[in-house]
Amino acid sequence: MAKRPLWAPWRIEFIRKEKDGECFLCGNEQDVGGENEELIIHRAASCFVILNRYPYNSGHLLIAPYRHIGDISSLTLDERHELMDVCVQIKEVLQQLFKPDAFNIGFNLGAAAGAGVADHLHLHVVPRWSGDTNFMPVISDTRCVPEALTATAKLVREHWQ
Repeated sequence: MAKRPLWAPWRIEFIRKEKDGECFLCGNEQDVGGENEELIIHRAASCFVILNRYPYNSGHLLIAPYRHIGDISSLTLDERHELMDVCVQIKEVLQQLFKPDAFNIGFNLGAAAGAGVADHLHLHVVPRWSGDTNFMPVISDTRCVPEALTATAKLVREHWQ
């Protein structure tokens, strides 16, 4: 089998974007407008769900605590429980809406582990379909995110229980 290059051209915007030093996961406890608001799916007491602006697949979400912490060891017991409860709830919503064959759910703890925002903990929830070759389904065939992010966010918000 011929080797193929990794191809995820939509992520170049994130890579090249000038970083302002602000954490996009901070300050989302309430609606204050801005570019994140249209992608926020749900706010709980200690964490929130936001659609990933640079997704690997349709429905790729992040669940993050409001507190700016970088390690799961820093979560309180209540934060850990709520984060997991929200994870289960959003997984069920995504299952109903997108009918994926599987999910990748996990943390990248630290920059060396692949965390793009290493100092603000966030849990990835990525729907997967048979035919994906690995976590990044852009190897071999080109996969298409078939819906605008704001439309996906609206759909998921409407189906939140």
